[in-house]
Amino acid sequence: MNGSRRVRTCDSKGNAVIDTLNEVETNRTIRAADESSYGAMDTADFPSPHSRTNQLMRILWRTVWLLAYRPSPKVFHAWRRFLLRMFGAKIAKDACPHPSVKIWAPWNLEMGALSCLGPDVDCYCVDRVVIGPRAIISQYSFLCSATHDYRDPRMPLVTAPIIIGERAWVAADVFIGPGVTIGKGAVVGARSSVYRNVEPWTVVAGNPARILHTYSCPEDRGQR
Repeated sequence: MNGSRRVRTCDSKGNAVIDTLNEVETNRTIRAADESSYGAMDTADFPSPHSRTNQLMRILWRTVWLLAYRPSPKVFHAWRRFLLRMFGAKIAKDACPHPSVKIWAPWNLEMGALSCLGPDVDCYCVDRVVIGPRAIISQYSFLCSATHDYRDPRMPLVTAPIIIGERAWVAADVFIGPGVTIGKGAVVGARSSVYRNVEPWTVVAGNPARILHTYSCPEDRGQR
């Protein structure tokens, strides 16, 4: 049969059916080639995108976070601001970073006046994360400034900054993706996922987040 294989089976009515196995064999060949390609890679093909200095600083910061930052009482904002500044963060004198906040690299964090990182926020600041004045990041939210290029077998790291505008409110358990800017006064509803920029004075919610409505800023209404 010129190298091709066939198998005789019967359908549900008992009729003889002849199926070639060429397609099955082709699929097996493709899978084997893919496995061979990936199998040829070793750890040298996946170097860390972070320098030795970066890695050592993160180990040191993690130690300080465990021993001095995380155990601090909730009201000790000044102490936590001091620790963050020691590792290069730009923190306003009245910013409020809570003790349970996880901060990947303080040197990539900037917090404006009266801004707040709430309880159990995960600030994955592989790239810059800027929290504007009076902006609030509520509990359990995840600020994710990095992802991976899934089109490349080596899954290289891809980063982009996150900007939270002045007086913006990111409600509880929100995911903010890399490269996203939340505009001034914008509100992101609880448990939303944001992958695109949010315009100022806009209320969004959902996964992915969609515009619910807009509102005017207080200055436009003459309130303050």
